[in-house]
Amino acid sequence: MKILHTSDWHVGKVLKGQSRADEQVAVLADIVKIAESERPDLVIVAGDLFDTATPAAESKKLVVRALSALRRHADAVVVIAGNHDHAAEIDALRPWADGAGVTLRGSVGPAADHLVTGTTRAGEPWRLAALPFVSQRYAVRASEMFELSAADASATYADHVARLIGALTESFADGTATVNLVTGHLTVVGAKLGGGERDAHTIEAYAVPSTVFPAATHYVALGHLHRRQQVLAPCPTHYCGSPLAVDFGEEDNQPGVNVVEVTARTAAKVRAVPVSAATPLRTVRGTLAELSAMTVPEDAWLRVYVREAPRAGLREDVQQLLPRALEVRIDPLVLPELDPSRTVETRAGRSPRDLFADYLTAKGIADPAVGDLFNRLYDEVSTAGGAH
Repeated sequence: MKILHTSDWHVGKVLKGQSRADEQVAVLADIVKIAESERPDLVIVAGDLFDTATPAAESKKLVVRALSALRRHADAVVVIAGNHDHAAEIDALRPWADGAGVTLRGSVGPAADHLVTGTTRAGEPWRLAALPFVSQRYAVRASEMFELSAADASATYADHVARLIGALTESFADGTATVNLVTGHLTVVGAKLGGGERDAHTIEAYAVPSTVFPAATHYVALGHLHRRQQVLAPCPTHYCGSPLAVDFGEEDNQPGVNVVEVTARTAAKVRAVPVSAATPLRTVRGTLAELSAMTVPEDAWLRVYVREAPRAGLREDVQQLLPRALEVRIDPLVLPELDPSRTVETRAGRSPRDLFADYLTAKGIADPAVGDLFNRLYDEVSTAGGAH
């Protein structure tokens, strides 16, 4: 059996105000080309198709076209919702998906709805436990949906997820010659963040141990963390990573998909296939003089740490040198440290002009234009206030 495992497309993602729609089209086209070349029996999309719960119409159109194209080159396509997706919106596409031969699972429903089965072209049966992202708020409700009597309100999030997966995979140990698969949108204990995930859903409270996956599983296809990696677990457990770096924290990741070959009697062979259609992200550091002499990739989006004191117009000067700089920051190394022994002066009786001047001094900002601008704005506000 051959599987193409992809996740975390984040269609609609904007980077520091810069649209990446063209990049996302190219990335999904690359994934479709990989599917055309590999001819997998099954494509698994492990969540976060969209970057927001309210995607634009163009984003929806792109995802639907990509899933339709993948289905033309694979016998089956199974998609689960991630934490960025709106589960009900994903489920609303199910009538279209059913007609197109694509299996979508947005919300958690009865257990039987999440065990997807099929047969490869060679006649080998497979079954896939497909669990969409479950928030802490709905973990108890999901357990009740599965009619698990042990799921009480005091159980932890990891306990609930373990029970859900346990219910879905209880048939895996039946001894039949079937390829057993699991897909989920989860944070597994010990896995490394990719750098651009939503922090609220990757904290410890949302982490589950890898022991939730039964040893009888031939491959676990995970989404949520954007770094490609294998997780130490009782069975082969992998994040395929995002096919494009969604933020500068992910610039060192290797975007791609996983292609997996496995049978009911042999171990999974996992192969990373790179996807290089997206524009690379790079971080550069230096003074203006150093930046002007620096050789940077012409096609890269840049994050720039400037090694100069803050002043008005510095961002514009940097972007004149490096027009593809989407983020400009002062390098923390050049900011003066506040003297811990410095006596804190009282604010009582001091004018806003004096207080702002002290603030500029403390931050190492010596540009007179900043102080002059503040004074002008303060005068305008004071005059307007007096007029009333």
